[in-house]
Amino acid sequence: MESPKKIAHEIGGVKRDALRFGLNGVKSDIVGSHPLESSYESGKRSEEAMKRRIIGHTYGTALPLKMDMDRQILSRFQRPSGPIPSSMLGLEVYTGAIDNFGFEDYLNDPRDSETFKPVDLHHGMEVRLGMSKGPVAPSFM
Repeated sequence: MESPKKIAHEIGGVKRDALRFGLNGVKSDIVGSHPLESSYESGKRSEEAMKRRIIGHTYGTALPLKMDMDRQILSRFQRPSGPIPSSMLGLEVYTGAIDNFGFEDYLNDPRDSETFKPVDLHHGMEVRLGMSKGPVAPSFM
């Protein structure tokens, strides 16, 4: 007895919806936004690994594990998608990122732009719950 043939598909349709989120470029998937970005990220990772090693040698191996658990808990706390974005203030304070002076501190926040599309609350929750694929919302027109 033959089993019925089924077409494999993903929930929510295609993997990348070009009409909703724009065309997908191969170069943007392979290369970062700037050549120095990868070296900056690898330097930051090695600095964090060295800091964990020093804390492990100084205070014992349980403290880095506790710090990882705290970081995971703080990174999960988010607001639902909507007009007020999640600031992740607790995680920024815990990691020390609140002391960094980024471009959004002296330039305008991209979310305040006139061309910024508002977030669709329903689609954002579908993406978060795994019912739909793709980014929560397109950023700009």
